[in-house]
Amino acid sequence: MLNPVFERYENDLIAIARKVWENPEPGFREQVSSQVQVEYLRKMGFAVTENVAGTQTGYVAEWGSGHPVLAFLGEFDALYGLSQRADEASPEPIPGQAMGQGCGHHLLGTGAIAGALLLRDLMQAEGLEGTIRIYGCPAEESGSGKAYMARDGVFDDCDAALTWHPSNFNMIATGSSQSCIQCYFRFTGVASHAASAPHLGRSALDAVELMNVGVNYLREHMEDSDRVHYAISNPGGSSPNVVQAYAESRYLVRSTTNPKCERLYERVKNIARGAALMTETSLEVIFDEGLSNTIPNFTLEEVLDAAFAKAGVPAYTEEERRYAARFKETVPVEDQLSDMPKACREPERLRQNIRSSELCDVYVETVHSDVCEMGSTDVGDVSWVTPTCTANLNCYAYGAGAHSWQWVAQGISDIAMKGMLKAGEVLAYTGLTLLKQPELLTKARAELTRRLNGKTYQCLIPKEVSPHYYD
Repeated sequence: MLNPVFERYENDLIAIARKVWENPEPGFREQVSSQVQVEYLRKMGFAVTENVAGTQTGYVAEWGSGHPVLAFLGEFDALYGLSQRADEASPEPIPGQAMGQGCGHHLLGTGAIAGALLLRDLMQAEGLEGTIRIYGCPAEESGSGKAYMARDGVFDDCDAALTWHPSNFNMIATGSSQSCIQCYFRFTGVASHAASAPHLGRSALDAVELMNVGVNYLREHMEDSDRVHYAISNPGGSSPNVVQAYAESRYLVRSTTNPKCERLYERVKNIARGAALMTETSLEVIFDEGLSNTIPNFTLEEVLDAAFAKAGVPAYTEEERRYAARFKETVPVEDQLSDMPKACREPERLRQNIRSSELCDVYVETVHSDVCEMGSTDVGDVSWVTPTCTANLNCYAYGAGAHSWQWVAQGISDIAMKGMLKAGEVLAYTGLTLLKQPELLTKARAELTRRLNGKTYQCLIPKEVSPHYYD
């Protein structure tokens, strides 16, 4: 059962989530997604500031006054290559649509609003003071919107940041995440006729390929937790009879901490310089985005755990279970078992649930972890500035995980909406506990200070780089 207070917001919140799902937009261009939230929050009595940190679509909505200041982090950007019809249990792209909500950010941002609205009503009912802020954060998938916001100090006076993420599990997110840097390597050579005058040409495409070969040799000499991914973003043309004068690759470099990521990034740049030297082409390195590793906070994780116990996990009807079964069947059970959370306290219990249930209908207890998981989020930048915690709420059938057509297809189902609203309840109860027991905020800040061990937040994005969008 959801908190009865949600009855006055439920239909509005579901409508917002559907609107964002129906209008998937890239980072820093989420005009429809941002505005539908901004307009609703103003209607609900929040003071809204737009274009925060020059992000165009980023906003901050505020209610209340004084401390504690609790931040609710939302997102709304989509992913290219994941166009998909709703409710179809097979790949069915929507004609003319390139993007889809494959990471559930239409739910994430709306769920943050749900949590803030419920907390506000609970504060009013109990006469509590403090400030609620909803941060509409753009470009999590590509662009690192929160990093720009953190760089510009918009989280500096927050006492804690609360967020959640759609998932295949009901659990607390614990552990760290990888730092990462994304950039473009643009090579410029000389065009020529590939048959009659190849000696006059200098191939930019050769430089791109040589760089990729060099990075592949680098992989043996990286730490096991390091990752380097690439895509050829411009092959220089489609005619093999032309020596390509322009070519470009896009690289994503990851490691467990910012300093390690920066060192690995420099090694990748050296390989690019070598490729340019070998091909007598020129090289331009264009910085795209950078985000920090996450600093976990066990103090806030304990508060989240208690909030989960109070809120409970979503309950499902037989019809919803039949719906989920169609999607579960699209992924082998062995693959489902291989994607279990590493911090699970009772792995065998969860394995049994995966085998026997269509979707996660239990609370997955976790153990606190400092282990760096193989993924990145710009929530990490926020966690360097203020104590931060994340809840995961089930919104999908067991089977495929994030960045899949299955997640897009299920994105506006009753199951997804139940998870979103339950997330709001968990976040609201977490905030309520922190307001009633401010000593927990003091403890969480002390933990962050201890973990930083004298280090201060240094954004990976150079000061001269502004929020931008690249196709």
